[in-house]
Amino acid sequence: MISGQTDSRTDTAHPDDPHYVSRMGWLRAAVLGANDGIVSVGALIVGVAAANPGRQAILISGMAGLVAGALSMAMGEYVSVSSQSDTERADIAREHAALRDMPDEELRELAAIYESRGMSPATALQAASEVTEHDALGAHIRDELGLNEVSSANPLQAAFASAATFSVAAALPLLAAILAPGGAVIASVLVSVVFALAILGALGAWAGGAPLGRAVLRVVLGGLLAMAVTAGVGRLFGIAV
Repeated sequence: MISGQTDSRTDTAHPDDPHYVSRMGWLRAAVLGANDGIVSVGALIVGVAAANPGRQAILISGMAGLVAGALSMAMGEYVSVSSQSDTERADIAREHAALRDMPDEELRELAAIYESRGMSPATALQAASEVTEHDALGAHIRDELGLNEVSSANPLQAAFASAATFSVAAALPLLAAILAPGGAVIASVLVSVVFALAILGALGAWAGGAPLGRAVLRVVLGGLLAMAVTAGVGRLFGIAV
């Protein structure tokens, strides 16, 4: 881009306006939790309502799905991201040992990485020497393992974000079922699911700096596909959804 010009389609990335990738740690878990809350609780309510039980049974099942789902998402995120974190720590420990036992080999390895990125051999070796003198382990963690503060696993953050967004999102189809007039529970829940998924797609696109239309379409179509599969399963068991 020519100096002095700006791109009106993108935001800047200054310290007071950080890169979108800095949000990846919590954004992925938040979108996953919200999407699962909308679709799973919405599908649960539709399935129970299709069996024609009383309104109380429908609401109890929806509330149970919300609570169980939020806890499941939290524990699932915590366990899976903890496994990622354990793997990262194990690799960091290996790099620490290699730097202690084979410093020259590690220096050449780092220089080779910089050379593969376009530096001349002499410049790559000089750069590797300078960053090694400053922070050898940090350089290898960043440039060899590809880890940094943005991508580093944070189990508690992922668990909280997923559980919180699941609960808020799952409350929307549940609220639709509560407010629906008699005989219109299924229709009301389906409308609320489509609306909630569209809002989720738009918010996810805004938070991640992605194209709005594509994100909304992806989330809505994915949710509708899941609901359609649920309806198909219901039909297999003789329930007309």
